[in-house]
This record gives sequence, structure tokens and C-alpha cells, in this order.
Amino acid sequence: MMQNQQGQLHQNMHTGNIPQQMNHGGHEVLDVSEVLTGAIGVMDQYTMLRQHVQDQELMDILDRQLQFMQQEYNTTVECFKTGQDPAVPTQSYKMNQNNDFIYGLTPSQPKKPVQSPTELTDACVSSMMLGAVKSTATMKTMAALETTNPVVRRVLADSIPNCIEMAYEISLYQNKHHYYQVPQFASQDMQQMLNGYAPVNGQQQMQMQNNMTH
Repeated sequence: MMQNQQGQLHQNMHTGNIPQQMNHGGHEVLDVSEVLTGAIGVMDQYTMLRQHVQDQELMDILDRQLQFMQQEYNTTVECFKTGQDPAVPTQSYKMNQNNDFIYGLTPSQPKKPVQSPTELTDACVSSMMLGAVKSTATMKTMAALETTNPVVRRVLADSIPNCIEMAYEISLYQNKHHYYQVPQFASQDMQQMLNGYAPVNGQQQMQMQNNMTH
């Protein structure tokens, strides 16, 4: 049998030993292929949108995220092709925005699709970026749950927080410019929702069960 770097053995019950680069299940191969194809689509979209960015701050976000995506894509491709640890492990994306959301709604014009690329604004561009990274997080989560190769599974799982961080960064930028407004419940409703749950005392329950068995 073949043995990988974690000391695990891999064998197909019909064909025998499995080379390290073939240590993938069928569902995994299809899902990871979707992740990689989707990642290419997101990076292509960022590249196309760049020419329409007007705000330098948004340009900085786009460039930093695109550069990070490219490295993360290379890491995923490498471990997918080899079945082994990549030369460059998954990194952690660090955003430059603060965490201050502005709550409440202000009057704004109804949104509608643009009719020409010349109509694309920073609000449009940032919204498309946000949708792209959100969809990537969903695809990676579904793929990680179906992945049998331990290295690929870990690379995918570790990259999901990066998608979340990128989406949060874009939403903070949008919120600051009133592109993404965040309503709140009334105070009374909010308190009712926040106080609608209580912690469980698992240790007390286990102690009661132990006393009953003695």
C-alpha cells in the first residue's frame, strides 16, 4: 500500500494501491474543480472591474484581495494535483478596514441594472466583489465537507475564513459610503431576541446521571 506524509494508507478495493496524487474521491474531484473554476471566475471578474474603479481606497482593496486570491489559488492547485502539503501553506487575509458599522437607513435612489459599462460606479463594483467572495465561501465550504484528501480538506477549510474576511472588508467599505445600509430592530424587539436563549449546564446534567447509576 501507498503511505502519505501523515502515515495513512490508501488503497482502492478494486485496483489496489493508490499513488499519492490520486488520493481523491470522485465527489471531491468534482467539487474542488468547481472551487478552482469559480476562483478563476472571481479573479477574472476583479481584473475586469478594476478599470471601472474610481475610488483609490476601493482600488487598494481590490488589488490586495486579488493578489491574495492568486496565491491561495496556486496553493489549492498544488495540493490538489499532488495530494501533499503545498510549498506555500494557506495564509490569513488581513483587512485594513476598522470594525465600525454605521446602523440605520438613509433615503437613497432605487437600485436598477446598468445599461452600459460606463454606468458602473464604485457602488456597483464593490457589490459585485462582495457577491463574488460570498459565493466562493459557500463553494469552498461545500467542497471541504466532501473532500477525502486530508491536505486538500485542510487547505479548503483554512481558506474559508479568508473569504469571510474579504466579504467583511468590502461590506465595511460599502457601509462607510452608504452603499450598504444596515437596519436594526427596535430596541424592545432586539432585547427580546438577545435574551431568547440561555446556556446549558451540561456538567450538572452529567452529574445527575452519574448519581442515578450509583
